[in-house]
Amino acid sequence: MAQAFKANGFAWDTPGMPSAAGQQPSLDEQIAIYQREYRDLDPQVEKVVNALSRLDRRMNVAYGRQLVTLGLGHAEWEVLKELVMAGSPYQLWPGTIAKRLGLTPAAMTHRIDRMLAQGLVTRERDPDNRVRVIIGITDEGREKWLQVMRKASVFEEDLLQDLTRSERGLLGELLTRLLRRVEDAQPDAGGRLTDLD
Repeated sequence: MAQAFKANGFAWDTPGMPSAAGQQPSLDEQIAIYQREYRDLDPQVEKVVNALSRLDRRMNVAYGRQLVTLGLGHAEWEVLKELVMAGSPYQLWPGTIAKRLGLTPAAMTHRIDRMLAQGLVTRERDPDNRVRVIIGITDEGREKWLQVMRKASVFEEDLLQDLTRSERGLLGELLTRLLRRVEDAQPDAGGRLTDLD
């Protein structure tokens, strides 16, 4: 029988394990464990980065579930997003999309083939360079993108409902400052890096 004890103000059934079997420790519990194992830890820094990590993971799960309800996967969403971001007439070379998403040409071709079959994109010869093809978004593909955005907007508004407009503005500025620092330090980390696969 596991013996309950307290460490740093939190109850545990077994050393190093949360009291509820299989349940993830709370953010404060996780930081308390880290501090126990690593005395030089800055709890303020750790709370920020772990909160961001947990939010990112849960947001990705929520977005993924929304995509499934619309018959899309994350792979298709990425391509639709890039085409919309390109602006009218919503066309890009497949090599450009592949570079932005960190994909190999073969992986990009496979993804486009699948989206062609779904009626989400078109693939035509580039009128300015007949050797190359150009990928465009269909009306159905754009409507799918809009449906995703509508669902995401509802989720995001709910996510931030406890923050005032000024708090949202401040949070956005602070996170943007962090993002700029990371982007400056790791300019090549936008796609899928082979050393992280």
